[in-house]
Amino acid sequence: MQNKFYITTAIDYPSSNPHLGHAYEKLCADVLARWNRLLGKQVFFLTGTDEHGLKIMRAAQKAGLTPQAFVDRQSEKFKELCSLWNISYDRFIRTTEKQHIKVAQQIFKKIYEKGDIYLGTYTGKYCADCETFYTEKDLIDGKCPVHGKECELVSEESYFFRLSKYKEKVIEYIEKNDLSIWPAGKKEEIKNRLKQDLLDLSVSRTSFDWGIPVPINPKHVQYVWIDALINYISGVDYPNEQFKKFWPADVHLIGKDIVWHHTVIWWSILMAANIELPKTVLVHGFIQTESGEKMSKSKGNVIDPIELAKNYNIDSIRYYLIREIPFGEDGYFSEEKLIERHNTELANDLGNLVNRTLAMTERYFSGVVPAGSLDVELKEKLNLEKVKQHMQKFELHLALAEIMSFVKACNQYINEKEPWKKQGKELSDIIYTLVEALRAIAILLHAFMPASSEKIANALSIEVKSIEDVFSEKGLAGKKVTKPGILFQKINR
Repeated sequence: MQNKFYITTAIDYPSSNPHLGHAYEKLCADVLARWNRLLGKQVFFLTGTDEHGLKIMRAAQKAGLTPQAFVDRQSEKFKELCSLWNISYDRFIRTTEKQHIKVAQQIFKKIYEKGDIYLGTYTGKYCADCETFYTEKDLIDGKCPVHGKECELVSEESYFFRLSKYKEKVIEYIEKNDLSIWPAGKKEEIKNRLKQDLLDLSVSRTSFDWGIPVPINPKHVQYVWIDALINYISGVDYPNEQFKKFWPADVHLIGKDIVWHHTVIWWSILMAANIELPKTVLVHGFIQTESGEKMSKSKGNVIDPIELAKNYNIDSIRYYLIREIPFGEDGYFSEEKLIERHNTELANDLGNLVNRTLAMTERYFSGVVPAGSLDVELKEKLNLEKVKQHMQKFELHLALAEIMSFVKACNQYINEKEPWKKQGKELSDIIYTLVEALRAIAILLHAFMPASSEKIANALSIEVKSIEDVFSEKGLAGKKVTKPGILFQKINR
């Protein structure tokens, strides 16, 4: 199916509460999902929680709960995050669901029967926080390179997946597909890492039991990185009709610490199972504190996105994060800068444009959009093709900047034309042009700030449906408009 778009986030590990990094990833995926809906595509957007493994078991014990009761409680917090942040997912998957367990066991058995899984013994340094084994050369001062913690020496019977068998095929896929990993720097990192020997992957555990039983030997549970990755196909009902409609995934959106797992490991599993590979593994950066540290649960320097959403307009937060952080790079979060962008770009620029335009329509035409001619000069200030190209190239921050430059151009148009000094056809043309500009802005901002977009659309008595409606020939003359109230109340510091 050509006219479809299947996007996933990494499923979150709910060993503790959501942090701003979780919210940022979901936000970026939501922007891409909403944008592709505007393009007329059938979109499927998957997110969820990854609920097995040693770290979950330990967190549950600490909380005095069974692992299932613990993940039931925690997954609700991630759903609350999605609700508060206006994340338009189509499916929230949990890896403790029966359907996911069934598919994970099917895939394990399929690969085993192919001869690509065998029984052995694993001894290695294991970080429970990221559920990953590391070789000595991967460690930094003997500690996990991600969490900076001492790794445990683990030795146990384990099933192994013949990851090494797929090394050359993975390299070939990377070379053949320009967008297999984005941005290009991450692709080069994986290619360089693949120059080293590729060891087979331990894919089962016997030292704990909170996991999906291995179908050929229930004494073992599946290693979390084979269990969790399978959510991307179980979440679209593999191998049934929905899977056939939406697979392969167009975008797996992930953080830069799990690129290896989502490329080399995941692609190899799919190859072994004879399943087509996803089109793009899209890598976003980390949100850092102003001191330059990555926000992480283990460091205890996280910002609570649920509290943040209760303290500020959610569209202001969404806008700030997309505008402030060049997509694909690390960025900083600052409440001061959030307030500054809210007050200047949203309250002053966008909010004032909406209020001025609709107030003048009310004053001069009793709230009915006059018949008029579109000012071509202002229309051309909106470079729609440029916006589309930025979105196509995952340059979300540049697409939003382009839209906001048009908002500024509209305010400048009002100042230059001085409609309060005009009358007759000249006044009608100005107001008609401004209302059409508002329609274009409402549509284009929908992916980034859906609630504000809908408020503007409701004030114009329209629905946001398609990018094709930006300056379409179906003009708004005769439509009754209303004032939406203050879109963005200024924040006093």
